[in-house]
Amino acid sequence: MTVPLIIDTDTAQDDCVALITALLDPVADLRAITMVAGNVGFDRQVRNAYLTLSVTGRLGEVPIHLGCRRPMVREWASAENVHGDGAGGLDMDMSGLAPETEHAVDALIRLAAESPGELSVVAIGPLTNIAMAVVKDPSFARNVKALYVMGGSNNGRGNITAAAEFNFYVDPEAAKTVFSAGFAVTVVPWDPLTLRQAVFGQERLDAIAALDTPLARFFTRVCAATLEFDRSVGIDGTTHPDSLTSAVLFHPELVRQASPYHVDVETAGELTRGYSAMSWGVHGLEPNATVIEEIDAEGFFTYLKTLLATPTKPSRDLIY
Repeated sequence: MTVPLIIDTDTAQDDCVALITALLDPVADLRAITMVAGNVGFDRQVRNAYLTLSVTGRLGEVPIHLGCRRPMVREWASAENVHGDGAGGLDMDMSGLAPETEHAVDALIRLAAESPGELSVVAIGPLTNIAMAVVKDPSFARNVKALYVMGGSNNGRGNITAAAEFNFYVDPEAAKTVFSAGFAVTVVPWDPLTLRQAVFGQERLDAIAALDTPLARFFTRVCAATLEFDRSVGIDGTTHPDSLTSAVLFHPELVRQASPYHVDVETAGELTRGYSAMSWGVHGLEPNATVIEEIDAEGFFTYLKTLLATPTKPSRDLIY
């Protein structure tokens, strides 16, 4: 049984790893990649997606659709101070490569309508494209089987402000729209889940580097800038919330604990823009999402390490 899906991404660092899971996991049927403004410059994100397709040997097999280049009502905020260019300085010859002419929002609506109730969406960047798809076609939410969102914190600390996780901070209006749209949403939060269970310390990073495959070398390179930043703020390793989000879709056995919550996102607070208020069932609010609270951390690492050990023949040579 395969999992048909779209990945909506702002491709940098762990977004690249999430794409690797969707390109190489035998259960994944990746129908499209849709791009949204987020981590780094928009055109750089597109290049990073092509780099990832190439290193997996899948260049030319999965369409890339360009989406919203800015949030719904705000100016774009980047995370280039965290990720650099998002690919560790890697590049390649991009000649002959061109994204689809169909806008990402239209592609999301069309692909979901073509397979109603079958297609899942993994949203690992700001939720602008997903929200705009709902605004344009309210039936989009009904047509999507499952929406897996990397974003927010479960009443915990942020990673761009004290209150907010980056994806929700960049476009809080989009996040608020999505959680009220009627999707079957599963949330992978930054705090506490990522910080406690999806951080790879030096021993794990060394084990991946020792694989010495094209994928392992790519992983080490694209994660290097983020690793340096993480260590500068007291996180002793690389963080992998995006690849965790795709992994739990493909392998729900990795989830050890999850609960229904009512999730809403602050848009007006001076100090709390993008804060995710997750009500755990005692405030008289109807649940609108499942929030993952605990995963099999060792199983997740083993899963990624196994994929990164896959011998691939990159479609084009990377430029280091």
